Amino acid sequence: MFLEFLKWGFQHILDFHAYDHLLFLVALCAVYTFKSWKEVLILVTAFTIGHSLTLSLAALNLISVNKTLVEALIPVTIVLTGIFNVANFGKTERYLWMKYPVAMCFGLIHGLGFSNQFQSLVSENQSILSMLFPFNLGVELGQIVIVICALTVNTLVVKRVKQKNWVIWVSAIAIIIATYLFITVILES
Repeated sequence: MFLEFLKWGFQHILDFHAYDHLLFLVALCAVYTFKSWKEVLILVTAFTIGHSLTLSLAALNLISVNKTLVEALIPVTIVLTGIFNVANFGKTERYLWMKYPVAMCFGLIHGLGFSNQFQSLVSENQSILSMLFPFNLGVELGQIVIVICALTVNTLVVKRVKQKNWVIWVSAIAIIIATYLFITVILES
């Protein structure tokens, strides 16, 4: 069962149906190349801690969530990440300390979004608690794949294009798609 839930977590994050999560990670990494891999690791780890915490709490029924609200907030996190990228590009690090707790808070929201899907994977005779760790680990491994791909593309592109222009393009595309997702959630609710 461990490997099965590890695989489900990994596949879940790389599945096209998790496009909002993919989009968030691409937006989060837009300002970075492989030169900053340690910073990205800390940032994604902060996101993962928040994500794992709320996924676990919701899966164990320790917190309940309004699914529509969470589904609306997820694209908002993407829009805010894109705006933050453009507004703060090139600023010194001492002013950007807040990105780590913000990434963790955004992880809290994204984790709530996964909780219903996770619960649907667990049958009545399985322990949710024993499946959380491998599922979360699989999600983290999938996120690492996405981050490596994003950093690879960013590193290659900024050799030919000004990094600021690339950040603006990636962030603008993320903002546009996330705005569409937000409007769709609102109209469908």
